[in-house]
Amino acid sequence: MSWSLTVSDLNEYVRRSLAGDPMLKDLKLRGEISNFKRHVSGHLYFSLKDEQARIQCVMFRQDASRLTFTPADGMRVELRGSVSLYTASGSYQFYAAGMSPDGLGALYQRFEELKRRLMAEGLFDAGRKRPLPLLPGMIGIVTARTGAVIHDIARVAGRRNPGVQLVLRPAQVQGIGAAEDIAQGIRDIAAIPGIDVLIIGRGGGSLEDLWAFNEEVVVRAIAACPVPVISAVGHETDVTLSDFAADVRAATPSAAAELAVPERSQLEDQLLSLRARTVKAGHDALNERRTALSQAETRLARLHPAAQLQDRRSREALLISRLNAAAQASLKEQSALVSRQLARLEALGPQAVLKRGYVIARDLKGHPVTRVSGLPDTMELMFQDGTARVRTLSQEGGDPFGGS
Repeated sequence: MSWSLTVSDLNEYVRRSLAGDPMLKDLKLRGEISNFKRHVSGHLYFSLKDEQARIQCVMFRQDASRLTFTPADGMRVELRGSVSLYTASGSYQFYAAGMSPDGLGALYQRFEELKRRLMAEGLFDAGRKRPLPLLPGMIGIVTARTGAVIHDIARVAGRRNPGVQLVLRPAQVQGIGAAEDIAQGIRDIAAIPGIDVLIIGRGGGSLEDLWAFNEEVVVRAIAACPVPVISAVGHETDVTLSDFAADVRAATPSAAAELAVPERSQLEDQLLSLRARTVKAGHDALNERRTALSQAETRLARLHPAAQLQDRRSREALLISRLNAAAQASLKEQSALVSRQLARLEALGPQAVLKRGYVIARDLKGHPVTRVSGLPDTMELMFQDGTARVRTLSQEGGDPFGGS
């Protein structure tokens, strides 16, 4: 007897069958992570694989929040959980409730070993990084001919500066021979005259999908490229050795185009601002030179022989003026002193005495007669208005003023 079921009925029946099987509960599953994605909701979606097979896995946010490490493509882990069916898509998958590291996968181990070796050679040194050109005229691109990468780069570049020229060198970006083709593509593009910058990249994928950009031949081709290289491999969370070797890493191909192609309007604004700053700097420098020249002229004028002579003459005239003033003051002071001395002399002189009613007696030889004793017979008496000659009739000694 056949049964008539809807797709929903069938999927639900299989889900219940799996859920009711005790062998599929509380399992431990070992393998290598591939196609790892962390959803904005916090859920983790990835594949777990071994050499022959793979299974889709999911870990919900509440379980993922308890992890003590960050899962990544290429890591070997041990999962704890159960098998069930997602009825909406009919997908058979493993629901992980726990995860612990179980060593590194082969690809991840190769990645780390090559990274250490090339880093030791200095291929990833910051000193090797070159600045991107300010205004590139021609941009080389090494990526797949079809796909979103080239279209995203062309769209962004055309919007930001329609005058920039894009040169595509199509390359195999995945699978056997991809690394050699990418490396040759880098060399081919770099050999084109006029190339200013090179973008290499592809869309996102698993560690295996992006592995060509981890190959040594590609890394060395990037390091040897004579023009700056922008690496735009995968999504923002994807990291390849090409990113370390490139001069600049872009999160996406669109971001790479924005880094490589400056926006024309922004350049025009920057040019106007630079021109204004240049004009202002020129005016400031000219004013500064004019001020310096004026100061130099002033100093030079002061140092000119004629100016120095005039300065000496002015100082000499000032000194002479001060000397004359000092001499006049000293002369005036001396004159006043002489006048005072003369007045004193006059007050003490014989003429003043005579004016007070006294007379001066002298003998005929002109000697003053000061005593009664020894009076000559004839004397000359000096008055204030003349002299008189007299004879001595008598003399009498003693104090003429009646003193004892």
